[in-house]
Amino acid sequence: MSTTVIKIVNLEKKFQMDGVCVEALKNINLEIKNGEFVSITGPSGSGKSTLMHILGCLDRPTTGQVFLGGEEISKLSANQLAKIRNEKIGFIFQAFNLLARTTAIENVELPLIYAGIPASKRKQMAKERLTQVGLEERLDHKPNQLSGGQQQRVAIARALVNNPKIIMADEPTGNLDSKSGQEIIKMLHDLHVQNHTIILVTHDLNLAKEARRQIILRDGEIISDNKK
Repeated sequence: MSTTVIKIVNLEKKFQMDGVCVEALKNINLEIKNGEFVSITGPSGSGKSTLMHILGCLDRPTTGQVFLGGEEISKLSANQLAKIRNEKIGFIFQAFNLLARTTAIENVELPLIYAGIPASKRKQMAKERLTQVGLEERLDHKPNQLSGGQQQRVAIARALVNNPKIIMADEPTGNLDSKSGQEIIKMLHDLHVQNHTIILVTHDLNLAKEARRQIILRDGEIISDNKK
């Protein structure tokens, strides 16, 4: 039986904007099981990015509880959340977020530096992940020497290097041509087969359908949660 990796109970998130209280998320109750491939979609302003930030320990709810692997994380300090992010969650962003003056292998090593892994072991672990994504011939290339698809592969290798159980992919094909986008989608499916929990955030309904479970938000609330 699959265990629950993320659980959210009665979650709300509010922001103050120009003196007005904005409810970004309202009454969110959600469970994600280990090894699921879930998409979160909805129109602009629906709350999907806010929800991803809370699921990924990048932000805290205003009220409600968030559990990760059975541990309540809603009220942890910023440093505690950063430690959990580095150990348990890998992020893939639309903008790649690579360091421009740093080689592919050095970009992939970054999470390992924060984790305190020795330099010799870091390089080997980063090389293994870049080989996994088909970039063993590009270890010393900087981002401006790589195509968009190759840069996103570096970002995926970086997301995987600490062997996290959860992969958060935020519009991972948004800056790519269709061929590169399909390659990245295939890689997400491969990671799912390897028992990673994949959470894909996108406004693209066709991309959302790649997931086994599709959650749709509107005006900060879950209006649909369907499994294939």
